[in-house]
Amino acid sequence: MLDLRPNCECCDRDLPPEADNATICTFECTFCTECAAGKLGGYCPNCGGNLVARPIRPVAALARYPASTKRIFKAEGCPPKAA
Repeated sequence: MLDLRPNCECCDRDLPPEADNATICTFECTFCTECAAGKLGGYCPNCGGNLVARPIRPVAALARYPASTKRIFKAEGCPPKAA
Protein backbone atom coordinates (compact mmCIF):
# COMPACT_ATOMS: atom_id res chain seq x y z
CA MET A 1 0.00 0.00 0.00
CA LEU A 2 1.38 3.39 -1.00
CA ASP A 3 2.43 5.49 2.00
CA LEU A 4 0.69 8.86 1.63
CA ARG A 5 2.95 11.07 3.72
CA PRO A 6 1.46 14.29 5.11
CA ASN A 7 4.11 16.84 4.16
CA CYS A 8 6.93 17.94 1.87
CA GLU A 9 10.28 16.73 3.17
CA CYS A 10 11.98 19.95 2.03
CA CYS A 11 9.67 22.82 3.03
CA ASP A 12 7.27 21.00 5.40
CA ARG A 13 4.21 22.14 3.42
CA ASP A 14 1.11 20.14 4.32
CA LEU A 15 0.17 17.61 1.64
CA PRO A 16 -3.11 15.98 2.62
CA PRO A 17 -4.24 12.81 0.81
CA GLU A 18 -6.30 14.83 -1.69
CA ALA A 19 -3.42 17.22 -2.55
CA ASP A 20 -2.82 17.58 -6.26
CA ASN A 21 0.57 19.21 -5.65
CA ALA A 22 2.37 16.20 -4.16
CA THR A 23 5.13 14.16 -5.80
CA ILE A 24 6.77 10.88 -4.80
CA CYS A 25 9.73 8.70 -5.76
CA THR A 26 9.83 4.90 -5.81
CA PHE A 27 10.68 4.88 -2.08
CA GLU A 28 7.65 7.09 -1.35
CA CYS A 29 9.72 10.13 -0.38
CA THR A 30 7.27 13.01 -0.68
CA PHE A 31 7.76 16.56 -1.92
CA CYS A 32 5.52 19.41 -3.04
CA THR A 33 5.55 20.21 -6.75
CA GLU A 34 7.30 23.55 -6.14
CA CYS A 35 10.29 21.92 -4.41
CA ALA A 36 10.29 18.98 -6.84
CA ALA A 37 10.34 21.13 -9.97
CA GLY A 38 12.46 23.91 -8.51
CA LYS A 39 15.44 23.11 -6.34
CA LEU A 40 15.23 19.33 -6.82
CA GLY A 41 15.05 19.39 -10.61
CA GLY A 42 12.56 16.51 -10.66
CA TYR A 43 14.79 14.08 -8.75
CA CYS A 44 14.64 12.75 -5.21
CA PRO A 45 17.56 14.02 -3.08
CA ASN A 46 17.45 10.80 -1.04
CA CYS A 47 17.69 8.13 -3.73
CA GLY A 48 18.24 10.01 -6.99
CA GLY A 49 15.09 8.58 -8.56
CA ASN A 50 12.64 10.68 -10.51
CA LEU A 51 9.68 12.36 -8.85
CA VAL A 52 6.18 11.83 -10.24
CA ALA A 53 2.72 13.03 -9.29
CA ARG A 54 1.43 11.22 -6.22
CA PRO A 55 -1.91 9.53 -6.93
CA ILE A 56 -4.95 10.62 -4.95
CA ARG A 57 -6.50 7.84 -2.89
CA PRO A 58 -10.31 7.86 -3.18
CA VAL A 59 -12.04 9.14 -0.03
CA ALA A 60 -13.90 5.84 0.39
CA ALA A 61 -10.58 3.95 0.47
CA LEU A 62 -9.05 6.29 3.08
CA ALA A 63 -11.30 4.83 5.77
CA ARG A 64 -9.81 1.38 5.25
CA TYR A 65 -6.33 2.50 4.15
CA PRO A 66 -5.62 5.81 5.92
CA ALA A 67 -2.84 8.18 4.97
CA SER A 68 0.29 8.29 7.10
CA THR A 69 0.54 10.82 9.91
CA LYS A 70 4.33 10.50 10.24
CA ARG A 71 6.00 13.74 9.15
CA ILE A 72 9.46 13.57 7.61
CA PHE A 73 11.19 16.94 7.36
CA LYS A 74 14.76 17.86 6.58
CA ALA A 75 15.29 20.87 8.87
CA GLU A 76 18.57 21.56 7.06
CA GLY A 77 16.66 21.74 3.77
CA CYS A 78 17.05 19.68 0.65
CA PRO A 79 20.15 20.01 -1.48
CA PRO A 80 19.66 21.06 -5.09
CA LYS A 81 20.04 18.44 -7.79
CA ALA A 82 23.69 17.66 -8.43
CA ALA A 83 24.90 18.93 -11.78
